Amino acid sequence: MLMLTPPPAAKNGRRKRGRFTSCYSKSMGIDTETKHAIKHTIHCLVGCGIGEVLGMFVASAFGWHRAGRLPLAILLAFAFGYTLTYRGVRKSTATSKEAIKITMATDTVSIATMELVDNTIEFIVPNALLVTASQPRFWWGLALSLGIAFVLTVPVNRFMISRNPHHAHH
Repeated sequence: MLMLTPPPAAKNGRRKRGRFTSCYSKSMGIDTETKHAIKHTIHCLVGCGIGEVLGMFVASAFGWHRAGRLPLAILLAFAFGYTLTYRGVRKSTATSKEAIKITMATDTVSIATMELVDNTIEFIVPNALLVTASQPRFWWGLALSLGIAFVLTVPVNRFMISRNPHHAHH
């Protein structure tokens, strides 16, 4: 049975907290590469989520069927995923060209994996592609598909980071 214990108090009596550096991750044995993979996958998750929701709203506004909504959502997921990653990478690179190169190299497989899983789940959930954003089924279907996609994409990103240090760049 897995037991989580609270972080130990520091010398000043306060508990240390930090981004992906809590005692919980240390006690569970989460290494640096996995922390980077989680951070990287969060960028993809947010980008894919924005793309899915925006794709739904745009497709609904134009009265498009799912055949138009799906490619639009995928396109927007890539656009927002790349943009979110680029912002982080650009801060630590010398040129925009270098940041774009790293972003394309690190995010293409990650976003593609997330979108593949997300859209597969949407096809499996009955009528998930036929609902509108005003219906709860859209939102729980989206949460389910992106949640599963996140869990399955973290190991992909972890593998890529272990093979190439550029993947941990952001």
